Amino acid sequence: MASSLTTFTPSLLWTAALSSGLIAGIYFAFSTFIMRAFATLHPSHAVMAMNAINKGILRSLFMPLFFGSTISAVLLIITALINLEANHSGLVLLAGAIYFFGMFACTAVFNVPLNNALAKLDTNNTEAHQVWAHYLKTWTRWNHVRTASALITCVLCSWVIAN
Repeated sequence: MASSLTTFTPSLLWTAALSSGLIAGIYFAFSTFIMRAFATLHPSHAVMAMNAINKGILRSLFMPLFFGSTISAVLLIITALINLEANHSGLVLLAGAIYFFGMFACTAVFNVPLNNALAKLDTNNTEAHQVWAHYLKTWTRWNHVRTASALITCVLCSWVIAN
């Protein structure tokens, strides 16, 4: 039986491990202290700060990392499906699927729509406080899912590399 590192390209596994680890770290920062700090701000200030981050992130190095890591996850899935008989193919498939659905799809289905709604929010509106409270709770909950998914992928790819 072929070894996992010859079947599953070492550079793909390393790329997936490192990029998912970086993404996990970014999301971890949001889950553990950035969103908590925003919760201490007046809602109008928190909304302005989060909107500034959401706008700035689209023009940052985060975007190539975000899409590159997602492409790596898809390649993990494809490689594992092509090599189902190889050692660790199930772990590689799991790593790619967890990342794709738990990080990428979660972002697209939950976090981005919340960001878009926040961008349209009139902070002078009387409902702004309620909208921000809902955003803070819901966005952070889904960010926890993204964080865990990216971290699990990093650990699984690292384990396959080491074994």
